[in-house]
Amino acid sequence: MSVRLKLTLSYAAVIVVTGALLLAVVWVFLLRYVPDGVWMEWPQAPGRGSPFVPNRSDLERAFAPRAATMLGVLLLFGLVGGWILAGRMLAPLTKITEATREAAGGSLSHRIELEGRGDEFRELADGFDDMLARLEAQVAEQQRFAANASHELRTPLAITQTLLDVARNDPDPDVGELVERLRLINTRAIDLTEALLVLSRADRRSFGREPVDLSLVVEEAVEVLLPLAEQRGLTISTPGQQAQALGSYALLLQLTTNLVHNAIVHNLPGGSVTVTIAANEKSAVLTVANTGEELSRELVATLTEPFQRGTQRIHGDQVGVGLGLAIVKSITHAHDGHLAVLPRAGGGLRVSVELPSAPAEVRR
Repeated sequence: MSVRLKLTLSYAAVIVVTGALLLAVVWVFLLRYVPDGVWMEWPQAPGRGSPFVPNRSDLERAFAPRAATMLGVLLLFGLVGGWILAGRMLAPLTKITEATREAAGGSLSHRIELEGRGDEFRELADGFDDMLARLEAQVAEQQRFAANASHELRTPLAITQTLLDVARNDPDPDVGELVERLRLINTRAIDLTEALLVLSRADRRSFGREPVDLSLVVEEAVEVLLPLAEQRGLTISTPGQQAQALGSYALLLQLTTNLVHNAIVHNLPGGSVTVTIAANEKSAVLTVANTGEELSRELVATLTEPFQRGTQRIHGDQVGVGLGLAIVKSITHAHDGHLAVLPRAGGGLRVSVELPSAPAEVRR
């Protein structure tokens, strides 16, 4: 049976049972006290017979057919009224079901937009609309990311194929130069593949959570990247306090390394990089700021997109694979954190990552 039919039968049953209970109350508290015979003698008036006094049997014969008729009317009223009422109550579910079928068919742009009061059905519809909006955004982002990733992975393979074709047709190839160029291209392809794996792992949230000392993470990341900074004539400072976030040490190290690496690479000769840590009761904040060229807010808004650097896509002669801030964004969201990317006054960038603090009872 459908839910509407079940509700209709339930409404009708409630009405009939209620009517039967009312009749039972009448019987228990009224008819049962009516005598089944005449217990009083009435004075006989001249020329007149004895007055008619109905007993219990008379009342039952008069009351029972009408009570049965009324129960039938209540049953019919309960069925008709219950069917109409159940249809009105379940009408929002029909819209939700239609939206579900459209979503199952691949259309994520449809929205229920249920009108009316804020009841349970309205909350369900609004929650379903929010889910569809998030799914549509995620699917669009994945499709865009897959297209960009396939393009970026195809580029080093095409370059490798070209180099090999040239070397095969060259009667006197320079093997050493060929090997070195192939090594560089292969290294870039490996870096891109590893970055894609890190990004996928962060998106799936397939990692354990434990207290992580951000000061140790910053220290390790800066130690690894310090030679690169010195090579470019940059200074790195790490003022701030200790703070413990809840998450994955490996992923937070990857996040910090990406931020510091970007701050070094996209900088000016003789510039600086500042890494600070702040903490409060609910969150730990990691901030990386660097000097550099002046950036507009519109341009900065695109920096967390995969394979984007400023207003242009990355090219093979640029450092990195174009996933640095995209990985930072995914890791931050996977840790239920908040990422803020803002241009600095005077040039450069300021990136802040706010992460949930580790509870006091589980801190090391």
